[in-house]
Amino acid sequence: MTHARAQNASALAAGLLFGLGLAISQMVNPEKILDFLDVTGDWDPSLALVMAGAVGVAMLAFRFVLKRKQPLFDDDFHLPRLTKVDRSLLVGSAIFGLGWGIGGYCPGPGIAALSTGSVEALVFVAGMALGSVLYRRLAAPRA
Repeated sequence: MTHARAQNASALAAGLLFGLGLAISQMVNPEKILDFLDVTGDWDPSLALVMAGAVGVAMLAFRFVLKRKQPLFDDDFHLPRLTKVDRSLLVGSAIFGLGWGIGGYCPGPGIAALSTGSVEALVFVAGMALGSVLYRRLAAPRA
């Protein structure tokens, strides 16, 4: 198997596993998300366990993976260069949180929910794509 095919196969496998996890945990169900975010009403704490599990697995995996000199299917690790908390990060986080709270989707589950044929998911993903295009055209730093 060529290097590029191995990269694509591993990306496909990771995406399928991620999507399956999202479906099993019901993170593709906006009502489940909105019930989790409604801490003063009919709060559903079950997604806290999903998040805790994901953070725990990621913490363990990063400890072992980053000890390697390079990834299995690439020449270098592609880690974020920016590590400080700045205005852009805070504004972006607020916009993300507002969108998640209003619609019940974040990018991964929104894309995974497209497989259900949901019109809501289609509108969300289209809006997300439009927002990304507008950001790149209007606000992204110029290189």
